[in-house]
Amino acid sequence: MAAGNRPLSPHLQVYRWQLTMLTSILHRLSGVGLALGLLLVTWWLAAAASGPEYFDMVHGIMGSWIGRLILLGFTAALYFHLCNGIRHLLWDIGHGFEIETAKRMGYLVFFVTVLATLGTFMVGYGG
Repeated sequence: MAAGNRPLSPHLQVYRWQLTMLTSILHRLSGVGLALGLLLVTWWLAAAASGPEYFDMVHGIMGSWIGRLILLGFTAALYFHLCNGIRHLLWDIGHGFEIETAKRMGYLVFFVTVLATLGTFMVGYGG
């Protein structure tokens, strides 16, 4: 077989985007985001142990608009990863494989993620 006639492996451009595909990719990305966010949590805790001056500096950065935006993303990643992980646990025990059920569960993951993230921020910032 000539080099130009070999079959190509399926790629993202071949497949039509589906909700389960999106949640799978976002699950991986949220895991990476959580790992990076834990570095910031570690930095904040180390600053708390280092003394009031350093803690005030770090707390000021994390309390700024950019810090709050990062915290919003971290919180959303946490809730998404949790909800989608629960969905995967249900799949592990054999529930939710029907196409319509999988779609509804995918939408539910996004709905609960947004609701829980906004609820957490409303409670945390008294809004």
